[in-house]
Amino acid sequence: MAYIGLLSDTHCVFDRVLKDFFEPVDQIWHAGDFGNIQTVDAIAAYRPLIGVYGNCDDHEVRLAQPLTRVFTIEGKKVLMIHIGGYPGRYSWQALQLIEAHRPDIFICGHSHILKVLNDKKRDMLVLNPGAAGIQGFHNVRTALRFRISDGNISDMEVGEWERKLNQ
Repeated sequence: MAYIGLLSDTHCVFDRVLKDFFEPVDQIWHAGDFGNIQTVDAIAAYRPLIGVYGNCDDHEVRLAQPLTRVFTIEGKKVLMIHIGGYPGRYSWQALQLIEAHRPDIFICGHSHILKVLNDKKRDMLVLNPGAAGIQGFHNVRTALRFRISDGNISDMEVGEWERKLNQ
């Protein structure tokens, strides 16, 4: 079993509320826009990190994190990219990757809007954890955590916080 913490669009923020929310998880997945390499390093020092870079990330983050990730965990194939979209509205690049890899779970960020959707056409779970940072148009900071075991996803929880730093 793997207990996963999922966030995106931290834009240089990895503060106490995020650490508290992710305290019980085994690993953290980040769907891009870390903000800087210090944020990458802080998350990776806290829990094992699997991430991708986002459109706002600089060259240091892009050297440390790839554009896309495809991996399998507990019987589920995962595809992660920062700019991805949603069923019926996938970005061209995301759609090409989805068709090529046929993931069970598709993860993206960028929109700053938390969404958990089933793409019934592709039999795929679509996860966008929203924005965990304080920059952007969102009113509430969000993140997800869930368990994956033997090909099943369970215990999905939404973390939601005021849009302010909590050191």
